[in-house]
Amino acid sequence: MDELKSVADAIVAHQKGILAADESNPTIKKRFDSIKLESTEENRRRYRELLFTTEGIERYISGVILFDETLRQNSRDGTPFAELLSSRGIIPGIKVDKGAKALALHPGEKITEGLDGLRERLAEYKQLGAKFAKWRGVIQIDGHDIPSTYGMHANAHALARYAALCQEADILPIVEPEVLMDGPNDMDRCEVVTSKMLEILFAELDAHRVIFEGILLKPNMVIAGMKCTHESSVQQVAEATARCLRRYVPSAVPGIVFLSGGQSAEDATDHLNAMNAMGSYPWQLSFSYGRALQAPVLAAWGGKENNVATAQKIFFKRCQLNGLAREGKYNRAMETATNS
Repeated sequence: MDELKSVADAIVAHQKGILAADESNPTIKKRFDSIKLESTEENRRRYRELLFTTEGIERYISGVILFDETLRQNSRDGTPFAELLSSRGIIPGIKVDKGAKALALHPGEKITEGLDGLRERLAEYKQLGAKFAKWRGVIQIDGHDIPSTYGMHANAHALARYAALCQEADILPIVEPEVLMDGPNDMDRCEVVTSKMLEILFAELDAHRVIFEGILLKPNMVIAGMKCTHESSVQQVAEATARCLRRYVPSAVPGIVFLSGGQSAEDATDHLNAMNAMGSYPWQLSFSYGRALQAPVLAAWGGKENNVATAQKIFFKRCQLNGLAREGKYNRAMETATNS
């Protein structure tokens, strides 16, 4: 457990957070479609290498979540990506779930698959250099009946089984119960669902004998759905999220690494900053962003080799801004200043 705790503490160290580069092949195809680039194994490798070799990111990026394919890939000079990251003081991690599928007899709800054979896969991933793992549960909000209590229990049970297997294998589990933000619900409804999900989740983790000091939590922020007509301010999101987490996340958990969940790069950074500016917490508040770190980078790169330096400069700046948000020292004026 000391090893897991040290990995957790290193991931949420001062000014640092996680790059989520664990997009499945169907997901990264959508990203590449936006820049009219074919999603081949080599193009995926090229893009991940662009991210991992950006100079200076180790000041702000403590860990990278990899997809199975990426963990097995090498840089152009033949260095395995896990080894490349480790040599820079960045901890390699691995997404281990097999994706969310329809929950049988519960229309509109999903359950994440991938527990079968996970013990054996974790042993292999550890040999390949992974020191932490991630599993994502997906909770959809739709009216007052979805999510059902059963749907939340089913996802919490899967997350707890995964976390227990990780700790057994001396791999730090990142536990991700994502309440999606793509519905018409307001912020209050999101807070109710997020609160209930966290309450159920930690009861399941405790029942599975998961040691809270040896996990990280990757939750959504409490935010209105994208189809909601009522906009919430940055401060409202920060206050609601902090209130929810204080009530339901045990103080033994070393850190909370937020997902961006479809927020813009600027919004995700602003919300994290506002929470950290509000004061101290029993756990570190950090980030585990995918699109919120990568979207501007992907657009700048466009699949062209002569754009790599520009894309890497943009990536470094996004990492730096989120590092500042970890201290409550970010402001939106920095966005235009950095792009000039």
